[in-house]
Amino acid sequence: MIRDIITIDGAKCDGCGSCVRACHEGALGIVDGKARLLREDFCDGLGNCLPVCPKGAIAFERREAPVFALSAQDQGGKAVCVCPGTMAGRLVAAGASKNGETGHDEGAAKPEGGQTCSGRLNQWPIQIKLVPVQASFFSGADLLIAADCTAYAHANFHRDFIQHRITLIGCPKLDSGNDSEKLTAILRLNDILSVTIVRMEVPCCAGIVSSAMRAISDCGKQIPWQVVTVTRDGRVLEG
Repeated sequence: MIRDIITIDGAKCDGCGSCVRACHEGALGIVDGKARLLREDFCDGLGNCLPVCPKGAIAFERREAPVFALSAQDQGGKAVCVCPGTMAGRLVAAGASKNGETGHDEGAAKPEGGQTCSGRLNQWPIQIKLVPVQASFFSGADLLIAADCTAYAHANFHRDFIQHRITLIGCPKLDSGNDSEKLTAILRLNDILSVTIVRMEVPCCAGIVSSAMRAISDCGKQIPWQVVTVTRDGRVLEG
């Protein structure tokens, strides 16, 4: 099948192994001092290896490649299971009609009072750690980078923030590593029109703003941005 898969420039690679450690599927290895794609069927096309390469030796190419193995065995016979939830794709929001206007979905949840509530999520995955650095849904997108608690604190989060945006979520306190490098790659490699950063009022949530702002600064583009703060009782504070 034709799909996105990584390619490694051997002339640039110094064999540091950062990409091997970043690849959760075990698709990469070091051979003769250089990083190599050992299993094309284990490359999920998410690109977690790309932003960690200090030499810029890794890129995407679209070509014929084996189907991504959701469950397979490695060369040693060890079972390798990959979560289907990491597979990237565009969603059609339940409340959106074909012409883009908000409609009603008979299968949507009906809260007290009978008003239909429909999800507005436009793509999958949404976790910063899982989302690919390049995807068709990023083209011409208004990007939402949100601390994951914000959607629980603000009752109308789908309507006020997710609707009409591509959503990335994370927790600056609990997520391992710094997300700024991956966010920088997403902004640099895609046509992002704007960035909205939504954080909680708690001090530790400043980390997601810091990562996003560093990415905006380092991506080499002029991208409009705004920061919105959500209080623990669900109020929205601009700026």
